[in-house]
Amino acid sequence: MGHLHPLIVHLPIGFILLAAVFNILSYSKKHKKLKAAMRIALLLGFLSAGLACIFGYLLSESGDYDKNILRNHQFSGIALALISGILYFTALDFSKKKSSISSKLFSVMLAGLVMLMSYSGHLGASLTHGSDYLTWETLTRKVRDKPTSVDSALLFEDVVLPIIQNKCRQCHQAGKLKGDLSVASWQTLSKGGKSGAAITAGKLNESELYKRITLDPGNKDFMPKDGKPPLTPSEVKIIKWWIEKGNASGGKRIAELESANAIKPELAAYLGIGGEASPVEEAHGFAPTINPDIPLTADTLSISRLRKKGVMIRFMLKKPVMLDVALPAASGIKAAELKNDMMSLAKNIIWLNLSSNNFTDGDLTFLSSLANLEKLRLEKNPLTDKITHSLLTLKRLEAVNLNETKITDAAAVILRKNPAIKNIYTAKSYKR
Repeated sequence: MGHLHPLIVHLPIGFILLAAVFNILSYSKKHKKLKAAMRIALLLGFLSAGLACIFGYLLSESGDYDKNILRNHQFSGIALALISGILYFTALDFSKKKSSISSKLFSVMLAGLVMLMSYSGHLGASLTHGSDYLTWETLTRKVRDKPTSVDSALLFEDVVLPIIQNKCRQCHQAGKLKGDLSVASWQTLSKGGKSGAAITAGKLNESELYKRITLDPGNKDFMPKDGKPPLTPSEVKIIKWWIEKGNASGGKRIAELESANAIKPELAAYLGIGGEASPVEEAHGFAPTINPDIPLTADTLSISRLRKKGVMIRFMLKKPVMLDVALPAASGIKAAELKNDMMSLAKNIIWLNLSSNNFTDGDLTFLSSLANLEKLRLEKNPLTDKITHSLLTLKRLEAVNLNETKITDAAAVILRKNPAIKNIYTAKSYKR
């Protein structure tokens, strides 16, 4: 429930600002009637601020936040709710002509409330985005110039760090250090966190960062979690090469690294630098490791229709079009409502999550048409061993999660007949 805090917290901001605007306008005889509207806005601000405090407290119990910033944010938020309530009842006295303070003093107090709200909001942003999110140093920091060629780029500073920060910074930065890990710099990555070293040069199996980003998305330790977009296959490949061949260090240009040609197509694509791509990359718009059977385009109408029904669709890559499709748990949507549009996007769907939606074997027969599917989550559905018939023909399927279904051990035996499947997650997990 705490995750509703970022949604609810914007309500008191809007209502209190509206009350302040109405109060200023009400000094004009033309808009004197806005005094009543101001009181309503203050009441709504008071009530929604109280709700935001409750959900904020619940959220604070679920994350590793900076204690000082969190404490100040909590106290300022509670003060905001209380003062907005006091101002509402004071404004109510105005309407009954019982108030002991002047309207000008009331306006000063309301302006102070807006300032308190700005302070509390800044602390909230620091908890969410990092304590350096809105500082003078951040605003005046010089942005690195984009490299003009792959060879001139710094592997860590221009490629690896931006990838990691883009996908991981929200949970691993100053102000919010989940697992005591910061991705602010090479030094903080080297230091690691509660689970050990995030990176160990030349040793993927000892690099916690790499292990977490390559787990099955259904695994509780997979990163990034909480529905945040995962790293693309190309980004994973870049990080893998950096750890194995790039000595997991910073300050080195690509031209200085031996055997860098093997990773140059991915680097060129990430940096948006032309002239470095291989013939295969030019033909398919990306690195040669990308499945050449994935179409360069996708049916945008089908994507739009699915999104309107509540299906979450993320572009893993736009050329070719690779889609990560997820249906929210307990959505109430019938498989028949999705089937036609899913079939239109059959070759574009790379990752698919249909967990916790009460689907049966018969509902999911269309899965056999998703020829390029690599990862599939079907856990918490009343599926039986019959579901295996829809999965055996998927020659690109690498991982399938069937936890908390009605399948038996026989299903794993059948699925292992598909040589592409490397991981089968059930009550017992199977790996090749």
